[in-house]
Amino acid sequence: MTKYIFITGGVVSSLGKGIIGASLGKLLRARGFSVAIQKFDPYINVDPGTMSPFQHGEVFVTDDGAETDLDLGHYERFIDTNFSQLSSVTSGSVYQTVINKERRGDYLGGTVQVIPHITNEIKSRIIKAQKSFKPDFQIIEIGGTIGDIESLPFIESIRQFKSEVGIGNAINIHCTLLPYLPTSGELKTKPSQHSVTVLRSYGLQPEILVCRTSKAIPKTEKDKLALFCSVSKEAVVECRDMKSIYEVPLALEEQKFAEVVLKLLQVPDRKADLTKWQELVDRINHPTGTIKIGIAGKYTKLSDAYISVVESIKHAGYADNVKTEIKWINSEECLDNAKCKELLADVDGVIVPGGFGVRGIEGKLNVIRHARENNLPFLGICLGMQCAVIEYARNVAGLKGANSTEFDENASIPVIDLMLEQKNVKGYGGTMRLGAYDCHIKKGTKAHEVYDANKISERHRHRYEVNTDYIEQLKKAGLVFSGMSPDGMLSEIVELPDLDWFVACQFHPEFKSRPERPHPLFKGLIDAVVKQKSAQS
Repeated sequence: MTKYIFITGGVVSSLGKGIIGASLGKLLRARGFSVAIQKFDPYINVDPGTMSPFQHGEVFVTDDGAETDLDLGHYERFIDTNFSQLSSVTSGSVYQTVINKERRGDYLGGTVQVIPHITNEIKSRIIKAQKSFKPDFQIIEIGGTIGDIESLPFIESIRQFKSEVGIGNAINIHCTLLPYLPTSGELKTKPSQHSVTVLRSYGLQPEILVCRTSKAIPKTEKDKLALFCSVSKEAVVECRDMKSIYEVPLALEEQKFAEVVLKLLQVPDRKADLTKWQELVDRINHPTGTIKIGIAGKYTKLSDAYISVVESIKHAGYADNVKTEIKWINSEECLDNAKCKELLADVDGVIVPGGFGVRGIEGKLNVIRHARENNLPFLGICLGMQCAVIEYARNVAGLKGANSTEFDENASIPVIDLMLEQKNVKGYGGTMRLGAYDCHIKKGTKAHEVYDANKISERHRHRYEVNTDYIEQLKKAGLVFSGMSPDGMLSEIVELPDLDWFVACQFHPEFKSRPERPHPLFKGLIDAVVKQKSAQS
């Protein structure tokens, strides 16, 4: 029988509920249990696909094409499991489903209400995921903060669900903040106590309290929290700030976090095998060198907009036992060639990631040209690949007017054009080429060398593609198309074989990178950087 673990948060937002949930999933997986995770987001958007990265950060994409919250990326990276559209639930999707049912007459003319119709739909999403994944444990994170009006239907659904499955089959872990006041030199427990009081007012009593803190929690304060929040002393868990998020599972394991969870859910504990994860953390904390990678984009003021790219760079660095520093480069500052050269002077490699719209494009083209002409290891992702093709077409293939119809509808040489199946698409939400698609790799290329496979599957999120009318011309000019769709119509990977690493892909490799298994394209980039630095020293 599946056991259910609900995670809520209080006091403030951005407490790291996703990392705590992912860490618990890792600890359970290390004990040989199967784990599924869901993220419930209270916003009215059907999914985050149409939201600005400045507002919401990265949009993570699953194999089956769901556009989800970035926490799903943490879940997949920590637990090393691919999740699906069932793992992401929003208020918008729930209300949309209920309203569609009402329009069809499914409720037989009855009055449609938050209780029971909305809450029943939320609970049905839990059951659907359970039936699909059939996990030993299902972790459900509720986005937002306790006390938010928009999250009340989810909280009520949890209350009902816990009652329905019975004691020992579901627990609530509540994450709170213990602020430290330097003037008094104290950690304050009162905000956590108030947060639990609010949670209780909704009919939920947490079984475990996870306290985010910058300082060690004294035993007296733990005892006070246990007393006033009605949890056992062993169920007050400290989650201190760490140098790396990958240290969190080990820190929680030291406090017997998973053991407490299993005890509450009446499941016998098992010995955890965290040997490889400990080795990973040891490499993170004891690198043999440092490299600097530039990320040239237009959302650089919010690193969460490229969080999977950043983590993928780190994963590849861990494998080569080097620390990777990130230099954020605003592509709009690269419009001037001299300024572009200056900004790239101290980086060992550069990535141009995905994005949308014309803003900052000419700067990205200058970054790519500098990388190409100076053998600076380069990786282009999605829009980054399209820009690489445009730059090569203009400056090497002699196609001076080369552009994308995304940036100029009347481009005289549209080397990048809207995909045929996108021509008649109406609306924006969930209408791009989304999810995993196969790609055939050309033998003898750098792509084939790093993948060591003839066929791969990667996740996509785009509307525009390389225009097939110009592929032969670009090939003659020296651009190698090393990855193509099975029908040979869509360009997936391009590269320049004479450079140490100049590779660009139409898909998003960052969505499949794992801390213990870095993605081949990121590994290829970092390997090239390390090799270059070694040759220079």
